[in-house]
Amino acid sequence: MAQINPSILSADFARLAEEARAVEGADWLHVDVMDNHFVPNLTLGVPIVESLSRATATPLDCHLMIEDADRWAPQYVEAGAGSVTFHVEAAAAPVRLAREIRAKGARASMALKPATPIEPYEDLLPELDMLLIMTVEPGFGGQSFLDIMLPKIRRTRELISRHGLELWLQVDGGVSESTIERCADAGADVFVAGSAVYGAKDPAAAVRALRAKADGAIASAEWACGH
Repeated sequence: MAQINPSILSADFARLAEEARAVEGADWLHVDVMDNHFVPNLTLGVPIVESLSRATATPLDCHLMIEDADRWAPQYVEAGAGSVTFHVEAAAAPVRLAREIRAKGARASMALKPATPIEPYEDLLPELDMLLIMTVEPGFGGQSFLDIMLPKIRRTRELISRHGLELWLQVDGGVSESTIERCADAGADVFVAGSAVYGAKDPAAAVRALRAKADGAIASAEWACGH
């Protein structure tokens, strides 16, 4: 079954508690953390995550687009995140970091930029609870979906299946009603959607519509047969 994670990067930052409640039917609330170093944008940090965790019952999925992930990622677990994603390009010791995140009680996830191949990290997959394939260049919301990422999603799903792992495969970037089915057919089962949710008149209805489209595509996808 598909999971929909609305991204608060597309929400009104002056009304974050209200915006979080507007999507309480979602599976997770996706929180983009950017440091203006790893990516050319600056968003929010640990104090906001702490406040959000108290303001919503929806678990927080923190995506860290920051340098020195080894140092900072554990602090987001302590701040209340239920899932913490670090970029492999920013982690000095990804296996150790994934184990530390898990030991603190959160799900450990690793993200790959569009140009980063999955194959060199095949042996790391058992250490993770989720893998994030970026379908835009990280740093800004509202970008167009990169269709050239679909083969990478398929290859990643094949590796997950080959190893018999219960590993969630997330996509982030340009996910909408017009792209989510292609992602699901390729192998994704967790979907980050920003403007497609918060740009809608009814964000909760947008979440339901996205989930329905993704579930339909997964039900008929080759990778999901017997899954």
